[in-house]
Amino acid sequence: MQAEIEKYKSGWYGLTLGLKTNEIEQLITALQNLKENKNHFHFRSEFGGEDGVGDIEFYYQTEEQKSNLEIEI
Repeated sequence: MQAEIEKYKSGWYGLTLGLKTNEIEQLITALQNLKENKNHFHFRSEFGGEDGVGDIEFYYQTEEQKSNLEIEI
């Protein structure tokens, strides 16, 4: 898996993730578990080398919680 952070001129940030086939399968399984169990999971770095993305947490968001991103396909 590869993660990169991009800072836009506007001050906002973009996050790019590259996934291998087996990682896509793991993500699908993790998302299915998230949907069923309403828990959370992480993408985590070994925190070695240059500074970058160390952790990304995915958690179940209730319908009452306000969203600030959307899925764009």
